[in-house]
Amino acid sequence: MRPTGRLHLGHMHGVLNNWVKLQHEYECFFFVADWHALTTHYGDATIFENNVLDMVIDWLAVGVNPGSASLFVQSRVPEHAELHLLLSMLTPLGWLERVPSYKDQQEKLHEKELDTYGFLGYPLLQAADILIYRAGHVPVGADQVAHVELTRETARRFNHMYGREPGFEAAAEAAIAKMGKKSARLYNNLRTAFQEQGDHEALEKAQALLREQQNISLGDRERLFGFLEGGGKMILAEPQALLTPASKMPGLDGQKMSKSYDNTITLREPLELIAKKISTMPTDPARVRLTDPGDPNKCPVWQLHEVYSDEATKDWVNAGCRSAGIGCLECKKPLSDAIIAELEPIQLRAA
Repeated sequence: MRPTGRLHLGHMHGVLNNWVKLQHEYECFFFVADWHALTTHYGDATIFENNVLDMVIDWLAVGVNPGSASLFVQSRVPEHAELHLLLSMLTPLGWLERVPSYKDQQEKLHEKELDTYGFLGYPLLQAADILIYRAGHVPVGADQVAHVELTRETARRFNHMYGREPGFEAAAEAAIAKMGKKSARLYNNLRTAFQEQGDHEALEKAQALLREQQNISLGDRERLFGFLEGGGKMILAEPQALLTPASKMPGLDGQKMSKSYDNTITLREPLELIAKKISTMPTDPARVRLTDPGDPNKCPVWQLHEVYSDEATKDWVNAGCRSAGIGCLECKKPLSDAIIAELEPIQLRAA
């Protein structure tokens, strides 16, 4: 996550709540992506210094646990930059130019000077962030799947170029022998099932078998991962995209919540200001007078009710709005109460 500003409800519902869940299901690495922030904010790096600590405090307050996941600041692990440099030597420029978000972000951030390698190459820096940990899965939204695919292609190209060592087959056979007769026989049977019959379940079982082996070196394990699929050493593992639910958090104006639109409620928002922000939200333009009926589907307040309110409250809001049985301020009150109830314990932990 880039430290470019205060975290808001969109970050919590779109990312952090998912992190809290994933940390109990996988070995997770969560980091402050300050180098990534430089790709668009290279003119003023001082903002990162002010935001890094606050960002991590917010993570902890929401429930990300350093006892269950690894947390770090990207720039404090220089190996990320080293691997990025090596990958940049072999990655075709066209691969980066074809990433869908490249031109899209250039258009959205047209006021910034983004004709830099840093901006073009940030998906490759992402690839380095992933590949350096041999990640099996990367939690992303649908709009980021192309970045994971670029990571997979980069790993595949790297392995093809540098994984085919002289005497590879002989080295692989020697590594199989080190596994012991029973494991070696099972590995060979699973490898044959995958290569001759396309049995992907056999491939997964063989990969799991290799991970369990205690009597082979890391180099041997890389050879045998590659030997399974008929290639060379699998130096860099190809990750899979782990699709996460898209954030449905609307901003105060009905657009996606974003600091760029100045429509956010931050995680540290003073509680009295939350009620004020909600009370001044725009509503259905058709409700000029209290007696005018409205349509919740045309109201930004209703979008937030869909996130925060239970079914009974939503039924009350829906019926009251359409019949003009309730006013807009009445409609907003349970919403601000729900947001305050959610943020109050988080703010206490962050204090």
